[in-house]
Formats: sequence, C-alpha cells, structure tokens
Amino acid sequence: MQSIPPTRIVERRPSPDRRTLQSRLDDLARTHRVPGAQLAVHTGGRTIAVHTGTADAGTGTPFTSDTAVPVGSVTKLFTAAVVLLLADDGDLDLDEPAAATLPELRRLPEVTVRHLLSHTAGLPSGPGSDAVAGRTAARVLAEVCTPGDLLFAPGTGFSYSNAGYLAAGRLIEEITGMTWREALRTLLLDPLGIRPAFLGGPAPDRPVASGHARNTASGRLLPVTQNLAPAEASAGALLAGALDLLALGRALNGDTAVLPDTVTASVRRPAPGTDPGSLADAWGLGAALFHGDDGWWCGHDGNAQGTSCHLRADARTGTVVALTGNASSATALWRDLTDELGELTGLTVPAGPAPSAPTGHPLVLPEAVGAYRNGATEYRIGMDDFGRPVLSVDGDLPLPLVCYADLRFDLVDPATGRREPGGRFHRDAVTGEVDRVQISGRTARRARDGSADPRTPFARAHHVSRPGRPVRADR
Repeated sequence: MQSIPPTRIVERRPSPDRRTLQSRLDDLARTHRVPGAQLAVHTGGRTIAVHTGTADAGTGTPFTSDTAVPVGSVTKLFTAAVVLLLADDGDLDLDEPAAATLPELRRLPEVTVRHLLSHTAGLPSGPGSDAVAGRTAARVLAEVCTPGDLLFAPGTGFSYSNAGYLAAGRLIEEITGMTWREALRTLLLDPLGIRPAFLGGPAPDRPVASGHARNTASGRLLPVTQNLAPAEASAGALLAGALDLLALGRALNGDTAVLPDTVTASVRRPAPGTDPGSLADAWGLGAALFHGDDGWWCGHDGNAQGTSCHLRADARTGTVVALTGNASSATALWRDLTDELGELTGLTVPAGPAPSAPTGHPLVLPEAVGAYRNGATEYRIGMDDFGRPVLSVDGDLPLPLVCYADLRFDLVDPATGRREPGGRFHRDAVTGEVDRVQISGRTARRARDGSADPRTPFARAHHVSRPGRPVRADR
C-alpha cells in the first residue's frame, strides 16, 4: 500500500545568493582550518553548489564540484535505501528475522531487518577496522552477533551499530546475487545520476579528496590514509560529493521517481523504540531525524579518516542541504554554516538534535560507577580525586562528566570547560539498578567484573589539564 507523501508547502523560501554562499564557505573553511569543502543547497526550486580549497593539502590539488569525498557513515543511508527498495519489490519482509537470509545471525532469531536499519537490534558496534582486516563480513557477524553480546532485547532500545549495517549489506548481496557495490550502483547510484566511487574498490574515474589530520607538534594539516576494512564497506565505503548527497536528499523528499513513497515514508518516520541520544532526535529506517519548525528533517552525518560530511532534507519544503569537508573540523564548520543558512533562507536547518530541556542541578550519581561494555569497547565510570564523576574509554585519559537527576549527563572538555550533551544512564526495569549507559548514540551494558576506577597514575596526575579522546560514534 502506497503511503501518502507529506504535504509540500507552496510558499517559496528565498534561495541564498551564490556569491554569499561562496564567501561564507571560504571564510568558514579558513576559520576552521578545513583544506577543502563542498556545499550544495536546494531550496525554492533551485540548486546552488559551491566549493573551496584543496582536495589534498600535500599536493595542492584543487577541490572541484566533482571531487568525491569519503563520506563515512552517510553510506548507511544509501545502504538502507537499497534494502528498502528490495522490500518494496517484495524480495524481503522488514519484519522477518534477518537470520532467515543470513545464517551468521542464526543465534539471534529475534533480530529483524527493521531492527538492523533502525539500530534497535541490540547489536554491538563491531570490532573496528583493524580487527576485521582480512575477514569476511559473514565471519565478523558470526563472531560478534551472539546472545552474550546483545546489549538489550531487540526492539527495546537504541545503539548505533556498524555491525547492523554489515548485516544489511550482506542481505543485499544474498538477495540480489551481486556484491554490495554492484547492487548499490545498479539499484540506486545509476538511477540518481551518481558516478560510483568506493574505498577499496576500482579506481574511480573522478577526482578523490584526502582526509586530513592536524599534526600536534607542527599544527600542520596532513593527508591521512583511509583504513576501512573491506568487510565494513556497506557501513562506510562510499565516496561522494555534495551534489551526490543532494541527489539522494531530493529523492528522499519525493522530488524524483527513484524512491517510491513507501521507501521515503519508512526513512522519514521515527521507528519504534529509537532514542538516539546526542546523535539525533529520533531515527527512521536508515536516517537520523531532527526536529524542524513543523516536522522532521531527515539525513545522516559521516566521519571517515579526517573527513566530516552532512546531509539534511525537509520533505515539507523540498529543501536539501549537503556539505562535505576533508578535515574533522568540518563538523564545527557545519554547525556555524547551518546557523547562517537559517538567516539566508528563513529555514531552521538542524545541525544536530534539539537542545535538551534544563535537567536541574548536577549530581554525583555514585550508583553509576562501574565498567560497561559494548563488544570489545569498555567504558568506565569512576570518580576523580575530588569526588567528581569521570568517563574513560578503553583506558584512555578520563573526561569529566556532569550528571543530572534524570540520568542524562554532559561531557566536559577539560581544556575549555565547555559542556556537550554526552548521553544518559538507564535503569533496569525490574531491579531499578543502573545497568546501561548510552554515550553518543552507543549503548554499553554494565559488566559485573573488573575494577570501576578508570584512572591510571598518569591520568590522576594530569586529568584536569589534558583532554581525553573525544567520545563519539564512528559515523
């Protein structure tokens, strides 16, 4: 049954001036030390695309409108769209067990295809690129998708999971008889007019941007090598430009015939049980959802090695905004840019989830102290020498936390004191004990073994003056 598409607002919003967009992108790229970036905006029935800087700071190769960027987990939105196209054709049922097609999930018969696409399967994040190098996606899934690894009963929580999208890619391969890359190209990229390019695939016939990282000693931005393992392709291997992302956004808005209404409605509708915390306001089948003025914006954010890419689409107005940048600092550029786009277009383009309501006075929450695990990743909540809560990930330097009575908490940058929404603790419905923590969209389950104190002697001596590793999902 075809869904009813959202009513398109007839009022035409003002389109930003090309010169203004170019000037602001140039300025923001310099401010945030992003070597190169692309911006594409579709509003008022008109598309404007601008670009700036260099694709590779080492060679000085210029960024062009055709340059492809490693878009990281924006790939997941493309993968989800292909799965939904297969469901629309009757090749699979979103509510059937994924194990019906994938024998590597046979120990988790309760996990459905819908759970995989909405990050509600309870699967761990996955072991990481270095750990899966040389292994197939099927083998990786068989190793990490076990009853003992489940973070919660499928459909009862949210945890951002690369493993779930390895499984989605495997579904595509098993059903179509093609590789994930071949199926993505045939079913989605070619119809959208996107020239295919992938990490680890054949050399693309278009220019490709390098990601960049800042050398801590010299302060220089240097090109970095992408390390995504072949088994993880369906979760993050796509290379694309801002105009490519714009093409998908317009399809999700119903502006083209590439995606049927049933597919776009599934992407834009909040899935049951999704509470993605600091990643978004809700989650559809494949897409992050953000509160707009009168409805949902959908899209995705992605970080590869030294890149930051973003897509937002509003079906009610037909507006789409896409940004690609070849440095991680492009995330800050994106935040500043969305503020300015609001002034230029009259639309509130959400950079991230809506700010949380005030949560009252900070608390210590000693009951949350302990070790929590998501697959191979360990999160430890402890106290510093002054009795304040801190978080350490895999033994790294601890970050200060500010906890509240509703079990939410902020992460604090020790260098600046700036607070950012970090996540929340969860209580067991039966015992009332704190048994899970959700950090940047990922859930970790309390471990019943090991010490709860995340501090090393070095960390105790330096935790106030040195920042720890940023905690975020590998998007």
